[in-house]
Amino acid sequence: MRPLRLLILVASLWSIAVSAALAQDDRAPRQITFEPPRVVLTGIAFDQTITAAARPEGPLTLTVAGESYEIAPDAFSPPDDSEAVTLQATVSDVTVGQGGDFSMVLSRGDETLAEGQSTTLPAWLSILPALLAIGAALVTRQVIPSLFLGIALGSWFTYGLSISGIWFGLLDVIQIYVLEALVPPNGAKSHMQIVIFTLMMGGMIGIIYRNGGAHAIAARIASMAKTRRRTQLGSCGLGFAIFFSTYANSLIVGNTMRPVTDRMRISREKLAYIVDSTAAPLASIAIISTWIGYQLGLIEEAMGEISHSESAYSIFLNALPYNFYPIFALAMVIMVGATGRDFGPMAKAERRALETGQVIRKDGQTEDDEEEGGDELTLKEGVPQRSINAILPIGLLIVMVAAGIYVTGDGDSIRAIMGSADGNTALVWAALVSVILAAAMSIGQRILTVNETMAAWFAGLRSVLFVMIILTLAWALSAIAEDLHTASFLVSILGDTIAPAWLPALLFVLSAAVSFAVGTSWGTMGILMPLAVPLIWALMQNAGLSIEEDGHILYATIGTILAGSVWGDHCSPISDTTIISSVASGSDHIDHVRTQIPYALTVGAVALALGLVPTGYGVPWYLTLPAGIAVLFGVVMIVGRPMAERAETDKVADPQPAE
Repeated sequence: MRPLRLLILVASLWSIAVSAALAQDDRAPRQITFEPPRVVLTGIAFDQTITAAARPEGPLTLTVAGESYEIAPDAFSPPDDSEAVTLQATVSDVTVGQGGDFSMVLSRGDETLAEGQSTTLPAWLSILPALLAIGAALVTRQVIPSLFLGIALGSWFTYGLSISGIWFGLLDVIQIYVLEALVPPNGAKSHMQIVIFTLMMGGMIGIIYRNGGAHAIAARIASMAKTRRRTQLGSCGLGFAIFFSTYANSLIVGNTMRPVTDRMRISREKLAYIVDSTAAPLASIAIISTWIGYQLGLIEEAMGEISHSESAYSIFLNALPYNFYPIFALAMVIMVGATGRDFGPMAKAERRALETGQVIRKDGQTEDDEEEGGDELTLKEGVPQRSINAILPIGLLIVMVAAGIYVTGDGDSIRAIMGSADGNTALVWAALVSVILAAAMSIGQRILTVNETMAAWFAGLRSVLFVMIILTLAWALSAIAEDLHTASFLVSILGDTIAPAWLPALLFVLSAAVSFAVGTSWGTMGILMPLAVPLIWALMQNAGLSIEEDGHILYATIGTILAGSVWGDHCSPISDTTIISSVASGSDHIDHVRTQIPYALTVGAVALALGLVPTGYGVPWYLTLPAGIAVLFGVVMIVGRPMAERAETDKVADPQPAE
């Protein structure tokens, strides 16, 4: 009887569990929920999303700290770009004026549907985590601990400055922010795609280094680069050729040109500057790049908030001439290379390389090939150096990126295909096929054995591991900035009472500050574009300006968000592209930032004074662009100190990096 009783008991428990599950599923369609923010800033507006399984019957009320916000049933709609069956409604401009904890209650009449609790912080605290990370990185020259400190401080802030929050915030650094930086709750794949692409690129670079292909390319360029000027211009040219991706640009140009620039006694800081200046600035204005789809999506979303019908691609093209900073930055790096002149800390670094042969500062920290990859990431002795072993994999990478963009895109025109393509997926495909080709060529020609090829591939992966750690922490810090509403605080400083003519210039400063603080141009664009476009449209309407006569203000506003975001991304020590540029070039990361910032500040000042301010008052771009380039040339010639003459006498020397 006991087995029978046991069987009956198990069956009963199973039926109860199934009934409970079915009952839960039956109730699910009627559920209406919301996730309160972890923290809000006192007096700074935020948006609250309400999720429902079906459109509610009758209006809802969201009560936040005693203030009520009505939600109409027709406000619920499916989330954008989502296959979820749920509906969402967004309550905009929710503001909490009191300090401390507060409650949030969602109700329908007298019925409470959902409730939650959050806490407020003084608005100025939201900028401290980013400032701590940046300041600590500049002072200590240790990026990873600095990023960790910034994330830990911000994580504590999300607990409302409580004593217990110090401990729980520290645990959340890894459990929430680092983990979700790689695997976000919304299921987005972009970060992991970038990680995979970078690792695969590192593996391919390891193979073409070991099989002699990269050295053969360097030798060919070196044979044409008889002077330091030609070498710098050759590096710029290679950067322009790989315009489609900031990551591919930095990894390929930095690693390929490093042996050539070392031989010509060009400092690693200078190479990192060239690499960084032909990465994000070029990709951000290229009509075929991994950036274009994201930019068009932001523009289209922002334009949906105003009463102006124009395609996103048309607006992007119209805004291109107002991307003053990327255009001027590209002109600046060409002028510096062509004239052989430098100023500020860069001139000091160049003199050190010329006079001592030390292409990196003594005691400078760098992820050097031998340090990271050992013998597997250097040229194998006795192998034939054939440039085809590097040209074909790199060429296939470019072709596969273009093919991947075409396959993942949709539309009848190149513009439409580019606007809808999945650039990150294309990069992953291209990197995979390219590394397979590099390995097959090495093994097929019997240059490397299978074991040697795998060792070189793994050494290449290890060479970018440092990048992956910092990238992950940078993404985590960006998430901290989002949770603390850092961008909203910075936007609130500007207010909405300024003259439309000054808004492009002020937005450049704001977007540059946000991007510098959070270390991501894409995140800054995504935060500010939906805010800036409706703002400038409202200001234009209030001032009686029309799109027909004053459309340049709208286009300049969009262009300046893109340009300002690139400036911060170009300069921030916690920016992923800045980090990759320094590591790929073999430069001390903080030295790269310190030597590049004077150039970026100069270009930014010219873009602001001679580009955006005159544009706001109607000066056409075809006058401001040449004027800005001419002024930059004057700065290089007057302030810069010549270096090329010394290099021509020392070009055959064999410089050694500092120990």
